[in-house]
Amino acid sequence: MAKRSKNYLKSKEKIEEREYAIDEAVATLKDIKYSKFDESVDISMRLGVDPKYPDQMVRGTVVLPHGTGKVNRVLVIATGEKQKEADEAGADFTGGEEMVEKIQKENWFEFDVLIVTPDMMKSVGRLGKVLGPKGLMPSPKAGTVTFNVKEAVGEIKQGRIEFKVDKTGIINSTIGKISFANEKLIDNARDFITAVIKARPPALKGKYVERIFISSTMSPSVKLNAQAFEK
Repeated sequence: MAKRSKNYLKSKEKIEEREYAIDEAVATLKDIKYSKFDESVDISMRLGVDPKYPDQMVRGTVVLPHGTGKVNRVLVIATGEKQKEADEAGADFTGGEEMVEKIQKENWFEFDVLIVTPDMMKSVGRLGKVLGPKGLMPSPKAGTVTFNVKEAVGEIKQGRIEFKVDKTGIINSTIGKISFANEKLIDNARDFITAVIKARPPALKGKYVERIFISSTMSPSVKLNAQAFEK
């Protein structure tokens, strides 16, 4: 186990051994902050699913009302009018087959999100081995394989993020910056948790959301009252 700093241990002493309401938790994170940089605020949800079974996989997207504080660089691979639509929507890079070759031959990854129209997926599919490990492979479930390029680009620029349960049954995501106003972090957290709850697999029996924690980059985590979100 890594040795914790004195500042971390001092911050941990301020956190009570109980479940916090979301507004209390956010206020506590602000109170225990000790670093000098603008930390990310993260959420972690332990779910009562077993992801090894396909019918218990949890995956989806949500548009955070106040974004994450990160400006995503969007690449759209499409043809014809869809390229123009992407440019008008604010995509950072657009192109067709030449962009596939650029990634393949130049190992170019100056983008954070890749949107592809379905007719270009055959070409982009060749990049699966390099895009997959970086978490950049587009998919219909994530809303990144679509002909509705304008909406997809707009939502990502606004703050749309993808969530997916890992093999241990946990979903982790960034929901903002510690510099955000309390109300904005609360809104983002609520919308994220609500989206995950709505993604509950129909086949699951028993408890779904087991535990929820929020933390900042350098801080200890604060446990939320998970039941408050399932009412």
